[in-house]
Amino acid sequence: MKILVVAVCFIAVASAASTYTTKYDNIDLEEILTNQRLYKKYFDCLTNKGKCTPDGKELKDALPDALKTSCSKCTKKQQEGTDKVIRYMLKNKVQDYKMLESLYDPSGNYRKKYDEEAQKRGIKLPK
Repeated sequence: MKILVVAVCFIAVASAASTYTTKYDNIDLEEILTNQRLYKKYFDCLTNKGKCTPDGKELKDALPDALKTSCSKCTKKQQEGTDKVIRYMLKNKVQDYKMLESLYDPSGNYRKKYDEEAQKRGIKLPK
């Protein structure tokens, strides 16, 4: 699910267990998305432009696994958060979305893999 790519970026996860850590499941995604300072900290972490907080580092470390496994270790709450973040970014931060996509899916394999699922969810990915 390509739509999981970016949102997983904002839901700090660990990649060792059968599900990612739920330690950050109660994080206020709305606050992160609407507070430019907080948003930028996460974005800079994920794009290697700034230091990562502990939850940002956990997230950054888990992202490749989440992409590879279709976020099979994500909880329902994490999947819902993923959807929220993707929709926000595509509506408000499309250039940031494209940058994350270029870093985490340079060959376009995940886009191809998850495009149909995105369409089913009513999400139109940028070209």
